[in-house]
Amino acid sequence: MRHLRQHPPAALAPGLPEVGLMLYPDCQMGMVSGITDLFHVADRFAADHQRAPIRVSHWRLQDAGGFVRCYDSHPDAPSATAPTYLIAPGSLHKLLEADEAAPYARWLLDRHAQGTTLASTCGGAFALAATGLLAGRPATTHWFFADAFRTRFPDVRLEADRMVIDDGDIITAGGLMAWTDLGLRIVERLLGPTVMMETARFFLIDPGGREQKNYASFAPRLTHGDEAILKAQHWLQAKEGRMTGVANLAAEAGLEERTFQRRFKAATGMTPIEYSQHLRVGKARELLEFTRRTVDQIAWAVGYEDAAAFRKLFHRITGLSPNDYRQRFSTATLAQVA
Repeated sequence: MRHLRQHPPAALAPGLPEVGLMLYPDCQMGMVSGITDLFHVADRFAADHQRAPIRVSHWRLQDAGGFVRCYDSHPDAPSATAPTYLIAPGSLHKLLEADEAAPYARWLLDRHAQGTTLASTCGGAFALAATGLLAGRPATTHWFFADAFRTRFPDVRLEADRMVIDDGDIITAGGLMAWTDLGLRIVERLLGPTVMMETARFFLIDPGGREQKNYASFAPRLTHGDEAILKAQHWLQAKEGRMTGVANLAAEAGLEERTFQRRFKAATGMTPIEYSQHLRVGKARELLEFTRRTVDQIAWAVGYEDAAAFRKLFHRITGLSPNDYRQRFSTATLAQVA
């Protein structure tokens, strides 16, 4: 591995690009520390190319109101009125409720009005969406929080399959570890693609091409309160997603078919066929991870006679071909890496 060389401090000048991190109770401090380290490493590579460093700052809300820097990588640098980028991290414990998010949302909104590019990772999208700036715009958050996000912010075009959505003045990153993807995106913007690639290689990070749906397991909605639909879901689960027609499934639920279709979509967010497909692909993922069966054999095992159609469906749901999925996630592959 290439060693990072120590460099003398760069000359500090007005306009030093600054990336701020907004702290709040129970925010993900692992992300805050990790992305701070990522920018510090990027600065070492930037020095090789005579590029100015990134100033990294952490901001917290004072008891008396107002936000102050509680960490500054370049405390002697002239202070700008607002950071170049401002990131809202997620939390490992709880999402910010609307009243809790209000002071943070107001501050983010004010900084955005001064020209700051706003960003979020994981559940930090809730604070960002509370500003109202995401209305009608695409955004992502952790797939686990997707339903709660849609309920609270129905006017946002949530694309929870995406790892990072760069919408110019607003960038949202999805998964718990998507701060690595966000960090590289900001490094590329501020320091260029060469420094970004060198930073990615140092951290052993794939600099692009990942999607949340590569990793997300299917988590069906089961707390919707519709007992007839829940009965159908349990029946489908027991059959591993195999159904002989919507009419038969409606009969299992004791409902007329059109009523069943409407209530099933309202309760689960999917049509019965889509729901069945997700269950069957979930079983296929398990077989790809833990067995050595061929893809054709797995297609048959989960109820698809047309292996080509199965491959197409698998790619649509997971973002990977069955072979690529096995290469990335099979226990045999992971054992070799270990």
